[in-house]
Amino acid sequence: MTHSIADDWVARFADEVIAHAEDRAPGKPIVCASGLSPSGPIHLGNLREVMTPHLVADEIRRRGLDVEHIISWDDYDRFRKVPAGVEGVDESWNEHIGRPLSAVPAPPGSPYDSWGEHFKAAMAASLDELGVQYRGISQTAMYRSGAYLEQILLAMRERQHIDAVLAKYRTKIAPAENDEDGEGATGYYPYRPYCSVCNRDTTTVTAYDDETTELTYTCSYGHGATILLRDDHSGKLVWKVDWPMRWAYEGVHFEPSGVDHSSPGSSYVVGTQLIAEVFAAKAPVGPMYAFVGIAGQAKMSSSKGGVPTPADALEIMEAPLLRWLYSRRRPNQSFKIAFDDEIQRLYDEWDTLGRKVGEGTAAPADVAAYHRAVGTAAGPLAVTPRPLPYRMLASVADITVGDPAQMLRILTDIDPADPIDSLDLVRPRLDCAVRWVTTYVADEQRTHVRAEPDTELLASLDDERRAALALLAGRLDEQWSLEGLTSLVYGVPKIRLGLPLDTKPTPELKVAQREFFSLLYRLLVSRESGPRLPTLLLSLGAARVRTLVGA
Repeated sequence: MTHSIADDWVARFADEVIAHAEDRAPGKPIVCASGLSPSGPIHLGNLREVMTPHLVADEIRRRGLDVEHIISWDDYDRFRKVPAGVEGVDESWNEHIGRPLSAVPAPPGSPYDSWGEHFKAAMAASLDELGVQYRGISQTAMYRSGAYLEQILLAMRERQHIDAVLAKYRTKIAPAENDEDGEGATGYYPYRPYCSVCNRDTTTVTAYDDETTELTYTCSYGHGATILLRDDHSGKLVWKVDWPMRWAYEGVHFEPSGVDHSSPGSSYVVGTQLIAEVFAAKAPVGPMYAFVGIAGQAKMSSSKGGVPTPADALEIMEAPLLRWLYSRRRPNQSFKIAFDDEIQRLYDEWDTLGRKVGEGTAAPADVAAYHRAVGTAAGPLAVTPRPLPYRMLASVADITVGDPAQMLRILTDIDPADPIDSLDLVRPRLDCAVRWVTTYVADEQRTHVRAEPDTELLASLDDERRAALALLAGRLDEQWSLEGLTSLVYGVPKIRLGLPLDTKPTPELKVAQREFFSLLYRLLVSRESGPRLPTLLLSLGAARVRTLVGA
């Protein structure tokens, strides 16, 4: 089945956003937006919030149009709960619940001034490695500077209108979405102050005067104050009003949202009505995106801890591969990112696509996804000069326990006609494979080469198996390359059966080959299986192989 370019979801959204922008304000820069809350480790599910608009903005940029990708760092959001799994952070952080993320201390040992800055910095480093161009906006800086003052005062004047819109949906809202939407002691208020004494948002507005902007509130910790809202910038709009306000303020043309924001009564649905009726602007193109999972893990939540971040993924996979995972799937398609053995199959698929693109045989949409993965409008991303198969590099790292000298010795022998004379030729992919083996492969799955021959097993072999091992040992030197050893291990059973080396596999031959492979694994690593035999033989060296097979 052939794919048409219509399968290129990025190009289709770019078309839609360009048309939307021309309809709204011809000639003005196009704005694509993301929002991230640095409430804890920002995980790979959150990365879709960035990659979707990044890819669309980059496509628009490639077409020569003026476009900007903004990322709102929601560091003025309240600290809701202490996330699990953050080193050095314990229940004592509970005292900060309700304070802005920018006012909560960073985890112990952090070089950053606040909780928000700490988790923002880790994500920013990953986005830089991924080639994501953006303008970051601190919501703490925007609110505290009074940038949104006119919008806040407008929302307060229109509070009854906003309340009526929200009221239509309140019975449909899921508990997670029915999140402090602004009820006050004397009616609805879309603004919540941070207490001037304890800096928490556990406040209730008790009075507000539209003319003077005098606002009175009480705090659940026993505090209270009367402020002039036009002069005091210590608070923020509730989320369902804050989001459409920012769409209008920044002139956003495109911003996706997670499936949890797209149900009836959710933030996006309410926001599209509020931006039109209160802020007199048009809602952006806002597709829903599905969740990103981890192989063997449930839906990610940064508050539960232990969920992989982009930095974790970039430890074990190159940036273009991670970009490809997001570019090849439409936003409404869920997918999983592999931290287990599946990463080896994923890399095989990626390398196959690269070859097809080079040969001109890949489908157009696959070509588009590939090119969006390996570079941006600003230029190509760093690549591994000699991209050897990931599973081979993982085997080499496993067998050698990551010893650089031993790895170089093995890799040099892979292709004697074009030897690898420096590990830099296979980096960063090699480093990714080493980290994957050492971090995610359980010890019982690691390869432990025998120190001494298995004399008991060798003594139990019949003449046929001894002859097969002798044939292998006798031809090691002449076949000492990855290709040669591959031919040898598959060829020994053929020769012992009296078959030509070019014989196609038959059921009988497959049985003989499996038995021979099993015997070699038992003699070399005391298991029935292991790394690919040619790689394993290369790693051990001919002399050691001969010793272990009793030749």
